Amino acid sequence: MEAGLKQYERIIMGIDPGTNVMGYGLLGVKLGKPEVIVMGVIQLSKFESHYLRLHRIFERVTGLAEQYLPDEVALEAPFFGKNVQSMLKLGRAQGVAMAAVLQRDIPVAEYAPRVIKMSVTGNGQASKEQVANMLKHLLKLRDEEMPKLLDATDALAVALTHFYETGKPQVAKGPKSWDDFLKKNPDRLAPRRGK
Repeated sequence: MEAGLKQYERIIMGIDPGTNVMGYGLLGVKLGKPEVIVMGVIQLSKFESHYLRLHRIFERVTGLAEQYLPDEVALEAPFFGKNVQSMLKLGRAQGVAMAAVLQRDIPVAEYAPRVIKMSVTGNGQASKEQVANMLKHLLKLRDEEMPKLLDATDALAVALTHFYETGKPQVAKGPKSWDDFLKKNPDRLAPRRGK
């Protein structure tokens, strides 16, 4: 592990799957607060074959996992569009990215685009620019640290969403009914009077 990475309690890698450009972003959590380790894009448009693009995604995501040793990976789930071929290609890209990290036994989570936008901006219909601006504010990024391609900030938003979602307190599930409660807690049943 790189010396600089040892300072983090956990590392989250976010991935914004794409078949022309795939975004990635890594957050390190230190003292319960997220900070940016790196973000960038994987350029895929130079590869003519869809299969070569998938191979490149696998290679680069594997390389990122080996370099930054993320504890968890979060991906943006493909949204339902009208173009079935585009969705199929996007799903393949996402699946290849998942396989690259699953081979290293890294847990994977998926978040819908609307959930990511809501988590970061408070608006499920936010634009890519609004997401990027909110990330700049939340993670205290300087202008020169902001990427040209918003696929990178989209990936960082996925990682931040995962940080928020996994930091929520878990609510214990209560009994399904009063009868269920009494069956599980017979000692709580008060004795009847007169007996």
